[in-house]
Amino acid sequence: MASATSPARQRLLDPIERSSEVLFGLIMVLTFTGSLRASGLDHDDVHRMMLAALGCNLAWGIIDAVFYLMATLSQRGHNLVLLRDVQAASPERGRRLLSDAIPDDLAAVLTDTEIESVRLRMLNAPKDRIHLRLSRSDFVAALGVFLLVFLSTFPVVLPFVFMGRPGRALRVSNLIAIVMLFLTGWAYGKYSGGHPWRVGVIMVLIGLCMVGLTILLGG
Repeated sequence: MASATSPARQRLLDPIERSSEVLFGLIMVLTFTGSLRASGLDHDDVHRMMLAALGCNLAWGIIDAVFYLMATLSQRGHNLVLLRDVQAASPERGRRLLSDAIPDDLAAVLTDTEIESVRLRMLNAPKDRIHLRLSRSDFVAALGVFLLVFLSTFPVVLPFVFMGRPGRALRVSNLIAIVMLFLTGWAYGKYSGGHPWRVGVIMVLIGLCMVGLTILLGG
């Protein structure tokens, strides 16, 4: 699901978040196309599948956007509590609170002097600097979450719209889904510092395994 994003960042959703939302949308639509049989399908079967896939991704896009807003508000509330706790704490406890709040990888390279510098800046920060409310950029980011989940449906179902043979349309649809999974993994790997080609292939395998598991469990 979506994670909270700081409004100070230039990008409302970073590549990791965008990749996660696209992957989620692809898995949802692939559970529908993957359950189709290449033979014996008529127009009504394909039509019902497309409506179901679009409806499902529409619903989950809305749900994921709402969860994004909830996570953003929760993280902002946590930041506000941390600011107030540091301001009210002794210097030693304030530094400990900051060390616990910083991810371990970053805390390992920060010195006590640098942590103390952050603590002093937080002491001078106005208490109303962090507002426990959602901003316009938060709602724009939530809209982006919804669109990524919902719009990722269309490339996969378009072959069923323009191709008369369901079997061939299913093969083209699967090919499009594999390409999209690979590109999603490529972007994920490039941003995270991994090998884009390797992460792209891994993303394809993970996506197909998750789809297969979902279908197997009756999803």
